[in-house]
Amino acid sequence: MTVEKNRIITIANQKGGVGKTTTAINLATALAAIGERVLIVDLDPQGNASTGLGIDRRDRKLSSYDVLVGTHTVADAALDTAVPNLAIVPSTLDLLGFEMEIAQQADRVFRLKKALNADDALQYSYVLLDCPPSFNLLTMNAMAAAHSVLVPLQCEFFALEGLSQLLETINQVRHTVNPTLDIQGIVLTMFDARNNLAQQVVSDVRMHLGEKVYTTLIPRNVRVSEAPSYGKPAILYDLKCAGSQAYLQLASEVIQRERQRKAA
Repeated sequence: MTVEKNRIITIANQKGGVGKTTTAINLATALAAIGERVLIVDLDPQGNASTGLGIDRRDRKLSSYDVLVGTHTVADAALDTAVPNLAIVPSTLDLLGFEMEIAQQADRVFRLKKALNADDALQYSYVLLDCPPSFNLLTMNAMAAAHSVLVPLQCEFFALEGLSQLLETINQVRHTVNPTLDIQGIVLTMFDARNNLAQQVVSDVRMHLGEKVYTTLIPRNVRVSEAPSYGKPAILYDLKCAGSQAYLQLASEVIQRERQRKAA
């Protein structure tokens, strides 16, 4: 049995606007706050995770693109953030050309896995991979490199339909390039307790997926929405708001599940 030197978690959902990047930033911040060394790899050409952690575009001399094409290492590209123990490999628009550039390469799906297996990436106890809102070669690289997938799921009508597609995608990846890929958990986002439909979605998802669904519900929260415009995670922007408190609870659940998994 291989001993993991770190835990690599892909945060993915092919649907946009479900709180994927917000979850990546705030979960990473919460994990760092309790003493874990954490790295985010921003794989979305839009670079929202990088912006949300205050990384100016002018400071992104190297990016996840350079890591994927193999010209630089994770250590070369990683930038420290304002959050102690949290670093990020930022994104640039160069990622838009990645797929065409290496489409014919035999190892095109395993570029990120190779980079994250290098010694310089093993100093982090958690590596969170923030994916674009589509299933493309960038997402495929993330799933090939990861131990598990964490799925943010918006509490809305089409949530279950989109989730079934994503679970099928994860199954395909498991059968083709990463047989050990697991579902870390489903985190329900943008929950509004006043909305009966949201309550029904929570009930349906829990009924279908049981223990895979985290207990923590991430609420709709103005302060969480405001935080990226200040280049800060919500947890730094307003620790006491409901959204920040929810992400701290989610981090506790993630840690607890990891302990249970290692003990099993």
